[in-house]
Amino acid sequence: MGSHRRSPAGALRGHGGVSTSGVVDLLASVTEQWQDDPEGDVVWAGDHEGRRGVRMRQTVRDFTTVWFFVGDRTLIVEAYVLPSPPFHREEVFRQALARNSATRRAHFALDSEGDIVLRARVPIEEVTAEELELLLGEVYALVEMAFPALAELAFSRETNA
Repeated sequence: MGSHRRSPAGALRGHGGVSTSGVVDLLASVTEQWQDDPEGDVVWAGDHEGRRGVRMRQTVRDFTTVWFFVGDRTLIVEAYVLPSPPFHREEVFRQALARNSATRRAHFALDSEGDIVLRARVPIEEVTAEELELLLGEVYALVEMAFPALAELAFSRETNA
């Protein structure tokens, strides 16, 4: 997966809780470190439409973009996996959902357009540099493990797929 895991694991927890601006600052700092790491897989980090995003290289496809949205109480993480499957929809959904039982942070879900995404929610008070590293690592690993089989099934016209 590369070595984007070099950022320090500093917690934001304080006596009065965590502010969303503190999480926004931490997210910007950590994602910039990932981007600046010449041995890491993150090739872009930036802001777009009120979200922070990173784009990372993958071995099973060119890139995956991971979006982070800081809400009042929760950090939401989302990564696009596949468009709505044109073939074998039920089996694609079944396989994606079956993988959810083995995940800790990120889970397969459908977005508002029916596309398959990975999504995670982390309470603001639990957001640390280490947790961000673990989130990105889990998204990377889930795409690496699931994408080839899900894509093959979703786009195979064969009835015995």
